[in-house]
Amino acid sequence: MKKIKVGEFESKEDKLEAYKKIYPDISYEELLEAIGSGSVLIIDANSSKSYENGHVTGAVSFRDKKALAKALPKDKDRLIIAYCGGPKCAAWCDAADWLKKRGYGNIKHYSAGIKGWRKHTGQKEANTQG
Repeated sequence: MKKIKVGEFESKEDKLEAYKKIYPDISYEELLEAIGSGSVLIIDANSSKSYENGHVTGAVSFRDKKALAKALPKDKDRLIIAYCGGPKCAAWCDAADWLKKRGYGNIKHYSAGIKGWRKHTGQKEANTQG
């Protein structure tokens, strides 16, 4: 079976491995501590629909550029945590690249993603059926 190229990487797994070396992973406990400090920007890199169905407390949707622009800190060294669906999801890489291009240097990754958040908090998907 032929591997599918993902940009400059041979596979999504290769991309995730490379990004893990650049952007440190944080644990659920570290995420809670950051949320408690009030001095962190959390970015949900999932789809808009996923964000509407539930997200990490205080997270801003990467897909909502207007809200994201408003939330971006002036301090380029402020902690920013990006996450997506879970350990095998690579959507957060786009958010990390976008932030880095804008000069932000303290970017971390919550690899457990929304799946891990729901597991730890018991949060269920929101009912968006009206």
